[in-house]
Amino acid sequence: QVQLVESGGGLVQPGGSLRLSCVASGSIFSINAMGWYRQAPGKQRELVAAITSGGSTNYADSVKGRFTITRDNAKNTVYLQMNSLKPEDTAVYYCNALRVSGATEELGDYWGQGTQVTVSS
Repeated sequence: QVQLVESGGGLVQPGGSLRLSCVASGSIFSINAMGWYRQAPGKQRELVAAITSGGSTNYADSVKGRFTITRDNAKNTVYLQMNSLKPEDTAVYYCNALRVSGATEELGDYWGQGTQVTVSS
């Protein structure tokens, strides 16, 4: 059993910053990629940023230059530093772990429960 637990969401004014964290726990040997998605009311879930175990990153155009994704492989933790936040960044942010492996078998893909980020004055 693998669990992802996010933290760090909240209410912030436009132009402010937040740092999201996501810890993966369970019988994990490795995680191929970890990422952050978001879903605003009435919209589809979209990729915000992703990072592979080797450190390669991918960002949505809307967050490039403002958000930074990092990862601590030893702690199975991924972070999302969000700067210069805008009202349109308001959404529930979900952590994703792609291709999680145990010691002897593939465990699959997992999602966190989500954390609310609200950008408003």
